[in-house]
Amino acid sequence: MRGRQRRGLVVGCGGTLGFAWAVAALAAVEEQLDWDARTAEVLVGTSAGAEVVSALGSGRSVSDLLAALLGRSDADPLLLRHVGAHPGALPPVPWPGLPGAGLTAAAARGRVPLGPGLLGFLPRGRGDAGWLRGFGAALADGHTWLASSCTWLVATETRSGRRIAFGSPDAPVADIGSAMAASWAIPGWFPPVRVDRRSYLDGGVLSPTSADLVAPLGLDEVVIVAPMATSGGAPATGLSRLERVLRRWMTRTLDAEEHLLQAAGTRVVRIEPGAEELAVMGFNFMDVARRPAALDVSLRTAPNRVKRAIDRSTTT
Repeated sequence: MRGRQRRGLVVGCGGTLGFAWAVAALAAVEEQLDWDARTAEVLVGTSAGAEVVSALGSGRSVSDLLAALLGRSDADPLLLRHVGAHPGALPPVPWPGLPGAGLTAAAARGRVPLGPGLLGFLPRGRGDAGWLRGFGAALADGHTWLASSCTWLVATETRSGRRIAFGSPDAPVADIGSAMAASWAIPGWFPPVRVDRRSYLDGGVLSPTSADLVAPLGLDEVVIVAPMATSGGAPATGLSRLERVLRRWMTRTLDAEEHLLQAAGTRVVRIEPGAEELAVMGFNFMDVARRPAALDVSLRTAPNRVKRAIDRSTTT
């Protein structure tokens, strides 16, 4: 019966390792819900999640994404090339300048939280998002957007501190490659992306998922795959303690979004990594050298995490 519900899919930020974890989680979601994620009423992605939902919106499947991550010889060549490209585990030395200064001003006026406001002090990143633009162009296959018009990619407008879901009805018109690059533009790592005379940074600056953006749609159920949230926290040592500070903020943000969806009458299936996966991933979610091990542990733990999330959604 749940397979006939009006269901949305939200995939959050999480870097290179979060991308792998999200694909493993989605494979378990599809199996346990007997559902093809490509049929979601809306596909919402932020940063790494924007890559995932863009692939789904183009008609590629979760199985296709998993085959590429596993390096199988029969995998989709486009997806194989994409997962083989990477911006590096560390950012290049940034340029001078404060492209996110508008976020700091917005925080001073109380329009955004203090955390995003502090990110406005980061310098202009010099990372090359060409691999994302190329991926988007190939997925769109000569068109501006994807075959599925219900794909939304979330970015942060630097002047106002507002979230913009490219692909949604009221958003500025953007090609899918630019929207993906904007959603992925980590402050201090990548430069802002210009769309329609405005600049945008990573959607994760304001929310790990932006799941609340689908509340007005009146969906029966929303599946949230959130690599950067962990309810109840997780132990950490060394530099992983810094990652946990960010994770706690993102978890609280997702808590509020989940409550908003539930208040709107939408059931929420919320899937997050736990201590076992985080111990393998380490503090740097851009460390591609850890991806095989991260994918392996995620494929092993995802079925139980998804089962618990589904069970929880029926009791809240």
